[in-house]
Amino acid sequence: MTRKVLVIGLGLIGGSIALALQKAPETKIIGYDMDSQTREHAKTLHIVDEIVTDPMQAAADVDVIIFGTPVNATLDWMEQLKSWPLKKKVLVTDTGSTKKSIMQKAGELRELGITFIGGHPMAGSHKSGVLAAKAHLFENAYYMLTPLAGEEIIHMAQLESLLKYTHAKVVSVSASEHDHMTAVVSHFPHIIAASLVHQLGGENGEYPMTRSLAAGGFRDVTRIASSNPVLWRDITLQNREELITQLEDWEAEMGRVKQLLLQGDAHEIEAYFAVAKDLRDELPISAGAIFTSFDLYVDVPDYPGVISEVTGILADEAISITNLRIVESREDVFGVLVISLQSEHDRERAAKCIAKRAHFETYIS
Repeated sequence: MTRKVLVIGLGLIGGSIALALQKAPETKIIGYDMDSQTREHAKTLHIVDEIVTDPMQAAADVDVIIFGTPVNATLDWMEQLKSWPLKKKVLVTDTGSTKKSIMQKAGELRELGITFIGGHPMAGSHKSGVLAAKAHLFENAYYMLTPLAGEEIIHMAQLESLLKYTHAKVVSVSASEHDHMTAVVSHFPHIIAASLVHQLGGENGEYPMTRSLAAGGFRDVTRIASSNPVLWRDITLQNREELITQLEDWEAEMGRVKQLLLQGDAHEIEAYFAVAKDLRDELPISAGAIFTSFDLYVDVPDYPGVISEVTGILADEAISITNLRIVESREDVFGVLVISLQSEHDRERAAKCIAKRAHFETYIS
């Protein structure tokens, strides 16, 4: 018997899930998006097996419903779901980046006999929209599930058996745990990155050259500040309680740093940076909460054709490059040439072949 999956919202995340789940045996992927052009692209690119224009009608005959929409839109869809004709054992999930409000609404669905398990695939891309969808987007990334308390094991097993085709690391946590952890490692860093850029903006009048110097390490540190402002407006509002706590902790930490500077104790200041270095160096390199483009730093000599030499090596090995840039300010960056690749596997291959054929040093920052 064919399992039918309806994906509502065919942007980067929804489209990528649809592509990944096409690998599941005896599974038909049905797609819907409010944007007609997105529906047309999804149909043309075979991102789904079938496109529908009436999600309510389609939902009546599916086994799984996945909302690939932003949190606020998902909440609206969940409210509509209450009046939809659904299969008795339908399983519903989402992909939203905050979970408390979603799971509160899920409690209302449970009272109506609808099984809802929250989900958040922690992967992304520098591109957005259905045209950027990739079947391998979630490989080795964490896929967080946030079931309601007392959720039946069989329902969790059903969802996990489907999500295994994303090749993500599926883990289960509570909604409150999810929102706290993502606040620490994703949401709050976005606020800090934005604040650093704002502080740089204040330098333009008196020290205009500061902006040019920011092309190096500063640009890397604040990369996430280039994220979609509307998306981060919503995330900030949805997780504001956790973020207020993080800001209070940050203020306390900055107070500690200020005291170190006022005291001027060289040993204590060095120890502060040493502890931070050790903790940072212990962090895993694999995919985490913030999108990474798998950058490889290559320390190349300055002679004509050197960049073509490097890209030629990668072309010979059929390794795709998503971005390429030269870092001119090198005070705290290992290499002058930064190559962005699609996966950890591609980065490892690139590092090996560049070191072997060109004898250039490569680093992962």
